[in-house]
Parts: sequence; structure tokens; C-alpha cells
Amino acid sequence: MSDLQKQIQDAAIVAMKAGEKQRLAVIRLMTSSMKQIEVDERIELDDARVIAILDKMVKQRRESISQFKTAGRDDLIKQESFEIDIIQEFLPQALSEEEIDTIVNQAIEQTSANSIKDMGKVMGLVKPQIIGRADMGEVSGRIKSILSSS
Repeated sequence: MSDLQKQIQDAAIVAMKAGEKQRLAVIRLMTSSMKQIEVDERIELDDARVIAILDKMVKQRRESISQFKTAGRDDLIKQESFEIDIIQEFLPQALSEEEIDTIVNQAIEQTSANSIKDMGKVMGLVKPQIIGRADMGEVSGRIKSILSSS
């Protein structure tokens, strides 16, 4: 069991003892997502994989929020936002815009990238440093704009 899984399990116990039913329900959702992957793939998850799972859960909830806004369902928006807040407690601290730019620029220098064709090399270097700490879609867009302007 990874350190992050242990931390989530401990949070479930604390929530149970404190009688925080909504928080406990979200933590159980996280636990079940992790267990599902462990069973399906017959592996033991490491922290990086747990972060990827939690990141995916946050992304799903953000998509749901945008759909609920269109439908005018404020009650469901509130619930999804609550779930995002709980899940993000277990994710690493998000990177600032400057930190992302620094990582991207270093990767471009290291790979000597000078066109969009080199984007895969740059993403390969950037992804392990940023995963779970920033939206990879936005990072990809930044890399693309930097490489297309050079």
C-alpha cells in the first residue's frame, strides 16, 4: 500500500469517528476507484498511480460541473465542488504559472526542441514532473504555443 493510500485510509477513519458522512462518502469513492484498478490490473498502486487516479476523478467532476451549469443544477454543482475540494486535499500542491513555465522552458532547452514536431519529447520530460499538479491539457497548450512561435 502506498503512502498516499495509507493517508486516504487514515482520513476515512478520522471522518468516520467525527461523523462526517459526506466527507466519508467521497473518501470511500476514492478508495473504491483505487481498489477497482488494483483488482482489474492485479497490481499494487504506487503514489504516482494514485495521484493519476485522483486527478482523473477531479477532471470528471469538473466536466460534470460544466454540464450542470448548462442545465442550471446548482445543487449538483455544489456537491461536485465539495467532492473536488476533498479529493484535492490528497493531491500534491498545485504548481504556479511561473513554476509551470520554468519546467516547460527547461524541458525545451534540454531537448533542443524548436518545432511542434518535438512536442512529444518535451511532453515526455515535463509529464513526470507535473502530473497531478497541473492540468496537462493547459501545459500541452503552452508547450504548443511556445514551440509554434519559435
